[in-house]
Amino acid sequence: MFELREAKFQWGQRVTAQVEIFNDGSYPEVEAEALLVGLGTEGEIVQIGHHEEANIPVYMVEFSGHTPGNRPCVIGVLEEEIAPL
Repeated sequence: MFELREAKFQWGQRVTAQVEIFNDGSYPEVEAEALLVGLGTEGEIVQIGHHEEANIPVYMVEFSGHTPGNRPCVIGVLEEEIAPL
């Protein structure tokens, strides 16, 4: 058994995208490789998971208005892809 790495960010925390995030196929209604989240886009952490093999937290962040119909999209990101507001 190994010790879980602590999450740097908290549930409900407002964050900003530090990289552009493109569709990897997770959003079939959006063209593959289309931009989902632009650099600097604000979002909110809605869930925190954990990747067991890599022992790293994975953050589910809701970014608003970046899918067809300007609906919010929830995207799994790593710590280095977001920063606190």
